[in-house]
Amino acid sequence: MKILETKNAPGAIGPYSQGYAVNGFVYTSGQIPVDPATGEIPKGIVAQAHQSCKNVGAILASAGVGFEKVFKTTCFLADMGDFAEFNQVYAQYFVSKPARSCVAVKSLPKDVLCEIEAIAAE
Repeated sequence: MKILETKNAPGAIGPYSQGYAVNGFVYTSGQIPVDPATGEIPKGIVAQAHQSCKNVGAILASAGVGFEKVFKTTCFLADMGDFAEFNQVYAQYFVSKPARSCVAVKSLPKDVLCEIEAIAAE
């Protein structure tokens, strides 16, 4: 098992790792839309979805893979009313059209609007 760590995605805010590479697979922790350079959270679902996707991409890149290798994601939305806008952004990154679960949750860390985790092949 190899712990994945990059400064291009937000550091863990709890007792977990940004991701792991294990037996030919890459697992990312859920990525909220925190800009790793500034610590800021953009406003609105479109900007937050882009930042969450970029954060997932940075962890994938630290393992030497890209979005095209992702085969499963789990997405969390604070408001299912954001589903259509979230999907428009998501589709720009997850070009492999991975299997996906997308659920609405009561709240997310730092009161963000979305969080994304991914599983990819190495």
